[in-house]
Amino acid sequence: MAQDFDRAMREGLADAIGFVAGALAGWWLGRQFGVDFIASTDWNAQQLAGLALIVGGCGVGRWVARRLMLRDGP
Repeated sequence: MAQDFDRAMREGLADAIGFVAGALAGWWLGRQFGVDFIASTDWNAQQLAGLALIVGGCGVGRWVARRLMLRDGP
Protein backbone atom coordinates (compact mmCIF):
# COMPACT_ATOMS: atom_id res chain seq x y z
CA MET A 1 0.00 0.00 0.00
CA ALA A 2 2.88 2.37 0.68
CA GLN A 3 4.14 1.82 -2.87
CA ASP A 4 0.72 2.76 -4.27
CA PHE A 5 0.68 5.94 -2.19
CA ASP A 6 4.23 6.80 -3.24
CA ARG A 7 3.40 6.33 -6.92
CA ALA A 8 0.19 8.37 -6.61
CA MET A 9 2.08 11.21 -4.93
CA ARG A 10 4.75 11.16 -7.64
CA GLU A 11 2.08 11.22 -10.36
CA GLY A 12 0.33 14.14 -8.71
CA LEU A 13 3.57 16.06 -8.31
CA ALA A 14 4.53 15.35 -11.92
CA ASP A 15 1.11 16.57 -13.11
CA ALA A 16 1.32 19.79 -11.09
CA ILE A 17 4.87 20.63 -12.14
CA GLY A 18 4.20 19.65 -15.75
CA PHE A 19 1.02 21.69 -16.08
CA VAL A 20 2.53 24.85 -14.60
CA ALA A 21 5.88 24.62 -16.39
CA GLY A 22 4.18 23.75 -19.67
CA ALA A 23 1.70 26.60 -19.40
CA LEU A 24 4.51 29.06 -18.70
CA ALA A 25 6.51 27.70 -21.63
CA GLY A 26 3.48 28.02 -23.94
CA TRP A 27 2.83 31.57 -22.75
CA TRP A 28 6.49 32.49 -23.28
CA LEU A 29 6.43 30.97 -26.76
CA GLY A 30 3.30 32.95 -27.61
CA ARG A 31 4.96 36.15 -26.41
CA GLN A 32 7.93 35.40 -28.67
CA PHE A 33 5.48 35.26 -31.59
CA GLY A 34 3.97 38.58 -30.50
CA VAL A 35 0.80 37.13 -28.95
CA ASP A 36 0.24 37.82 -25.26
CA PHE A 37 -3.00 36.02 -24.45
CA ILE A 38 -2.85 36.94 -20.75
CA ALA A 39 -2.56 40.72 -21.24
CA SER A 40 -5.04 41.05 -24.12
CA THR A 41 -8.76 41.76 -23.82
CA ASP A 42 -9.53 40.88 -27.45
CA TRP A 43 -10.96 37.60 -28.70
CA ASN A 44 -9.65 37.02 -32.18
CA ALA A 45 -7.82 34.27 -34.04
CA GLN A 46 -4.42 35.52 -32.90
CA GLN A 47 -5.45 35.41 -29.23
CA LEU A 48 -6.96 31.96 -29.64
CA ALA A 49 -3.67 30.77 -31.12
CA GLY A 50 -1.95 32.11 -27.99
CA LEU A 51 -4.43 30.20 -25.84
CA ALA A 52 -3.79 27.05 -27.87
CA LEU A 53 -0.05 27.42 -27.19
CA ILE A 54 -0.72 27.64 -23.45
CA VAL A 55 -3.06 24.63 -23.46
CA GLY A 56 -0.70 22.63 -25.65
CA GLY A 57 2.16 23.53 -23.33
CA CYS A 58 0.16 22.16 -20.40
CA GLY A 59 -0.25 18.81 -22.12
CA VAL A 60 3.33 18.54 -23.30
CA GLY A 61 4.67 19.66 -19.93
CA ARG A 62 2.57 17.07 -18.12
CA TRP A 63 3.74 14.33 -20.48
CA VAL A 64 7.42 15.28 -20.12
CA ALA A 65 7.22 15.58 -16.32
CA ARG A 66 5.55 12.17 -15.99
CA ARG A 67 8.12 10.56 -18.27
CA LEU A 68 11.00 12.05 -16.24
CA MET A 69 9.62 11.50 -12.73
CA LEU A 70 8.12 8.05 -13.20
CA ARG A 71 10.82 6.33 -15.24
CA ASP A 72 12.76 5.24 -12.15
CA GLY A 73 9.73 4.33 -10.10
CA PRO A 74 8.54 0.91 -8.95
